[in-house]
Amino acid sequence: MAQGTKIFFDALAALPDDELDQPTALDGWTGKHLLAHVAANADALVNLTRWARTGEETPMYSSPEQRDADIEAGTRRPTAELRVWAAQAAAALDARLAELNEKQWTHRVRTAQGRMVPAEEIPWMRAREVMVHAADLGAGVGFDDLPSDFLAALIDDIAAKRSGGGGPALMLAARDQKCTWAVTGTGTGTGTGTGTGTGTGEPILLTGTVAGLAAYLSGRAADGVTGSGGQPAPELPRWL
Repeated sequence: MAQGTKIFFDALAALPDDELDQPTALDGWTGKHLLAHVAANADALVNLTRWARTGEETPMYSSPEQRDADIEAGTRRPTAELRVWAAQAAAALDARLAELNEKQWTHRVRTAQGRMVPAEEIPWMRAREVMVHAADLGAGVGFDDLPSDFLAALIDDIAAKRSGGGGPALMLAARDQKCTWAVTGTGTGTGTGTGTGTGTGEPILLTGTVAGLAAYLSGRAADGVTGSGGQPAPELPRWL
């Protein structure tokens, strides 16, 4: 999480204010949308740390509609103010997490998707946000600039969440690591990095670098990810 925060804010510092008004790699979002989202995400995760510390249920967001409205409102703030909000929210999350004791880290909280998880998952939830969105900023950071162990863990996570979700059955093979991941087209899957694909029909075998596979599986560009015989990878909706 700390490493991802540094990567994100270093990338952000390289962007002039006027470039934050430009579109990003995320459809319909400018840099200001992205920055407002990352800032609001830190505030939302502070709510979960409060829940873990006090036992009082404190949802990340009051509703999906309120989350979207807060992001839109953030885009209307002056860019300098938006940068300060993002930095202060990240610092507040660091401070609140540092206050949790050993028992509180095990308390269960609810994610925005409705999953009940131990509070010890909060740093991973934040790491995903800052790492992936650093690549979305368009400031010269790509998935191949992110730590390889993070990328492998990210693929594990997304493969598990995409499995059984109605999408295509996939087998992902990394060319630069001895790892494969399965995304099942029906039923359930675990994304362990070693499984075999199941689902409706044979899984589609895709190869690429770990960075390329992570970008593809998260719904970003499929650069360098190809199927058998050089066939293009099937398009996936955005994740995160």
